[in-house]
Amino acid sequence: MKLTISKRVSERKSDAKKLRRSAQVPGVLYGLEGDNQNISFPLDQLQAILREIRQGLLSTTVFELSDGDTTHRALIKEIQYHPASYAVLHADFCLVSHKKPVTVTVPIQVTGLADCVGIKGGGFMRQVIRAMKVSCPHNKIPQEFLLDVRELDISQSKTLADIVIPAGIKPLAKMNEVAVVIAKRAG
Repeated sequence: MKLTISKRVSERKSDAKKLRRSAQVPGVLYGLEGDNQNISFPLDQLQAILREIRQGLLSTTVFELSDGDTTHRALIKEIQYHPASYAVLHADFCLVSHKKPVTVTVPIQVTGLADCVGIKGGGFMRQVIRAMKVSCPHNKIPQEFLLDVRELDISQSKTLADIVIPAGIKPLAKMNEVAVVIAKRAG
């Protein structure tokens, strides 16, 4: 995802408001060695990117931030929205390096619900863990982990260890924790 950025020097609140009125979003680009930069970027570019990204996959999307001279690879650290209009007010990015692994939270997507034995038998799925933290090189960040529940019956579960994790990705969670359970309906 490509985003055109501009460096900004002022840090006053009034300057941020001026940027927003001119359809720009203020932000911060956090460096690897603590060398942070104040930046701004076009609101319409960010909105177009956010529309393309499937729900829940923003934390694993690597952005290419270009200021004309150089291109940086970064992950979104935080987005601040207006409480009433949900307009983007501010966005923070964190640089990634090919030398250091990054820590990201990868969503867990459950598949096979329509064919699940336990659900067909009257149960329901309860997803206990929706995401897992991992450490990996920035070029190997998985968009999501898939967990197939097709063969689960009522009162059966799957743990994080049942997720197929590609080589080079180190999970930062206890792998014996229950991720999904097929529960019996009350009554």
